[in-house]
Amino acid sequence: MYSIGVSTPCPIDEEMFKKYSEAGITHMEVSVDKWNSERLDYDKLILWSKKYNVELYSFHLPFWPFTEIDISHEKMAEASVEYLSEYIKKGSKIGIDKYIIHPSGEPIEECDRANRLEIAKKSLYTLAEIAKKYGATICVENLPRTCLGRDSSDILELLSAHPDLRACFDTNHLLEEDPIEFIKKVGDKIITLHVSDYDFKNERHWLPGEGMLNWQSILNALKEIGYSNVWLYEINLTTPNTIIRPRDLEYSDFYKNAKELFENKPLSNMSTPVENLKKWNE
Repeated sequence: MYSIGVSTPCPIDEEMFKKYSEAGITHMEVSVDKWNSERLDYDKLILWSKKYNVELYSFHLPFWPFTEIDISHEKMAEASVEYLSEYIKKGSKIGIDKYIIHPSGEPIEECDRANRLEIAKKSLYTLAEIAKKYGATICVENLPRTCLGRDSSDILELLSAHPDLRACFDTNHLLEEDPIEFIKKVGDKIITLHVSDYDFKNERHWLPGEGMLNWQSILNALKEIGYSNVWLYEINLTTPNTIIRPRDLEYSDFYKNAKELFENKPLSNMSTPVENLKKWNE
């Protein structure tokens, strides 16, 4: 149904590309923290991409630490835009055309949200213009808690800053809106995904089927808006302490999970929502 992608952990090396290829993962999102992003070897990325036939699909722009990178913060916005624009320029040279961005850090006080939204929109306009020069697109990610982009209203307001802006739908970030309503309202502005499951209490980044999301409803909603890009997981291989899972994940687990979802088969995960919610509530 969809090509399968995975957002990378840090650091990225040739062995990772090899494991993607062996597991049937055809698309990679380059996602590294500030420290590792500044040490990326772009020549090696394109070399490994071609060698293992794994497409460099998207680039998750650095967003941490919030005290240094925040396009919505009055004192950091200008420097953050300048800093992030360098990754767009470098990544575009090796064929990456989607750049995922967090519209803010946190915490944000309610009384400051309107001002932060306006600052973020100005930043996004500038970044969209830079991306346009390189044939690339800025994809604004929905975020949880007090961050900007916590619901469809926020996302649509942010996207209104420039006609070329698009959305990255993170399936485990919505704490104030039903995921199906979000998909319907944002519609075809969604051009990429971060796929993972959660308990509706906070972001968890669990494997689909380990949390509470109705995945067939999500797949149907995406079909209705005409989504046709990559089914891209954003989940760490290492098992977090919020979940019951007998071993860490392997890349083959993502491929198997996706195929079962696409074929509407029972998920053969190592853990269940009941087990995980019980652990979390203990």
